[in-house]
Amino acid sequence: MFTIGKASEQSGVNIETIRYYEREGVVPKPGRSAGGRRLYSSDEIAKLRFVRRCRDLGFPISIIQTFLSLTEQSGRSCGEVKAMAENHLGEITAKIENLVRLRDALLSLSKNCEDGTAACPMLDALMKDGFGGNLHE
Repeated sequence: MFTIGKASEQSGVNIETIRYYEREGVVPKPGRSAGGRRLYSSDEIAKLRFVRRCRDLGFPISIIQTFLSLTEQSGRSCGEVKAMAENHLGEITAKIENLVRLRDALLSLSKNCEDGTAACPMLDALMKDGFGGNLHE
């Protein structure tokens, strides 16, 4: 059994984040020592590591909870996991496309800026929305 500090170290999850996951029911609350300290098993640390890896991939807590429940089912379906992962991938792709549009708009606007002038084409364009369209399409 390991203290929360050791669980944090071994899982790569911050102590406060571990407490948050416990409060939100992402992971079960661990047992306690006679002195009231949290004690984590190797399996509980493995779950924390699993959650961290999912968070690193940007999965929301609700999906991670579903993934955790599926890991405990003997006849689990990979198709359900694949569908959730593909949906998440679509969301990431949309975010990337939006960021590329933002980058392109800022590059275009900043090319028109010159030092030392009273009028700034970038600020003028932003006031008029004159940079070629809506970034949030």
